[in-house]
Amino acid sequence: MMDEPIISVSGMRGIVGASLTLERVARYVTAFASTLSPGPLVVSRDGRANGGPVVEQVCSTLQQLGRDVLAAGIAATPTAAVLVLEQGAAGGIQVSASHNPPEYNGLKLLTASGRMVPAAEGQVVLERYQDGPVTSDPGSAGSLQQIAHVGATHLQKILDTVDVEQIRRRHFRVLLDANHGAGSLLGRPLLEALGCQATFVGETPDGQFEHPAEPTAENLAPLLPQLADHRFDVSFCQDPDADRLAIVDEQGRYLGEELTLALCLDHVLPARAGSVVTNCATSTSCQQIAGRHGAPFFRSAVGEANVVDMMLNQDACFGGEGNGGPIDPQVVLARDSFVGMAQVLDALAESDRPLSQLADQLPQFQIHKAQVALARESVADLLELLERSFPAADANRLDGLRLDWPDRWLLVRSSNTEPIVRCIAESNDAEQSRQLCRQVEKLAGQVSG
Repeated sequence: MMDEPIISVSGMRGIVGASLTLERVARYVTAFASTLSPGPLVVSRDGRANGGPVVEQVCSTLQQLGRDVLAAGIAATPTAAVLVLEQGAAGGIQVSASHNPPEYNGLKLLTASGRMVPAAEGQVVLERYQDGPVTSDPGSAGSLQQIAHVGATHLQKILDTVDVEQIRRRHFRVLLDANHGAGSLLGRPLLEALGCQATFVGETPDGQFEHPAEPTAENLAPLLPQLADHRFDVSFCQDPDADRLAIVDEQGRYLGEELTLALCLDHVLPARAGSVVTNCATSTSCQQIAGRHGAPFFRSAVGEANVVDMMLNQDACFGGEGNGGPIDPQVVLARDSFVGMAQVLDALAESDRPLSQLADQLPQFQIHKAQVALARESVADLLELLERSFPAADANRLDGLRLDWPDRWLLVRSSNTEPIVRCIAESNDAEQSRQLCRQVEKLAGQVSG
């Protein structure tokens, strides 16, 4: 059990009652509020069972600071981002630990522009938190107001990006696995608005996860045979705060999170002008799809805030991360599983082909992800050794070390929270991708031994 919470530039998370204490929550909220312009803050949470006390601490702290609170209750993270814009708020706090296990919770920080705090602003929050309590005399306590019709604006913004009537005519059979997170609260009205015959798994947002929270192939394995038997046109699987989406086709085949963004891009780019941005850990399929449609392509460092920074700098029409997080600037500058659901259904309606065929026509690559135990002080030595060991590769230090060859790539980056390095390799051959990660493990043994 960790003694300290995990804190990055975009937020805090930890085990409730252990590394994530209410005192630390109050300090972090105070540090964040001290960086914001005057105005109310939106506060919401995902469906975790331990979220209530954390939300109460967030709200009471803000009110003690003289801040008005706009309480949204349980809501998806992208819905919270839309609410910040809709309400003209100074910022927002989403209580969520994303895909972490149920004993975790945390705080995600949103700026007035409805996005995760950029790195520079998040660093200021972190430094003020570490420096100790930020004191001020608010004069009077802030108010608490419940927001009505929490998801209405978010829903309409998504519907405005697709051909609703075309989708409705198909009466798609869809399964949504919200896994007792926040996803069903907008997922149900979205699928109903699109005329789908929808089946829901884990619809109640009570945090009683029926499988581990991250929608990976391993975690969803018990569910996949049932999906194949029922022959849904598509099955959507969300993480607890519904900013990530994994997809299963009509054959019960797990397409995963990596293809979520690729499917969206292949559908939206013919009708949109602008560039595409993904992070440097995302499948090459997205780059090739952008090239297929003549869209300039850019890579950012890993992290939603970094992707959004580059999307704004490059006037992107679409972006996201390969972990199932599409970002549509026409909706909100946040990863959004509902955007992925709507665009995939729109693609199915427009093409009149099954999802398996749409997926099979995308550029096909084999990606492998692994992690290697390594002390932080040895990471720099490992990256140097890797670069020397592969002189034919194009080396890039945007985020850790990325090595590119004509037919494969390897990314090695240090974890911010654990003494490990994360390895992601992609090629045309699954064994070759695995072997690249094994070579990282071998070289790590040399620098640590």
